[in-house]
Amino acid sequence: MEIIGWILIIASFIIAFIGTFYPILPSVVFMILGYIIYGLFFSFSELTWLFWVIQLLFVVLLFSADMVANAFGVKKFGGTKAGLWGSTIGLIVGPFVIPVAGILVGPFLGAVLAELIVTREGIKQAIKSGVGSLIGFLTSSIVKIIILAVMLVIFLIFV
Repeated sequence: MEIIGWILIIASFIIAFIGTFYPILPSVVFMILGYIIYGLFFSFSELTWLFWVIQLLFVVLLFSADMVANAFGVKKFGGTKAGLWGSTIGLIVGPFVIPVAGILVGPFLGAVLAELIVTREGIKQAIKSGVGSLIGFLTSSIVKIIILAVMLVIFLIFV
């Protein structure tokens, strides 16, 4: 039974890391699911209130970093709120429309199309906004991987 428990825990952690690049999979939920599976299969006694407070702070940091990185990428390249929204929609829809490349193409096209439709600034500015959204997404993914890795290390320290 222990082996099954660890397989499920490790699987949920792996899915959490995959979720950094595939936003349909909620990374934080799978990370916390791994903690809960550990508690159910082994014991919640090692996962003290201090552990949960630390993890909660990292969850807040994770969400904040995600939003800030995306917004910064679009804004840095002259994008507007329309570009930011388009990028977000493209990030969600892209992987379904273009299965492999959609995760990168979606935010770019979403930002470009939103800028063209809403602001009508021109193709050059729309493409700059799209590049910003792509850079924001990649930066956000790297930051999320680092935060998830720290969350995992903290879990391992407590167990």
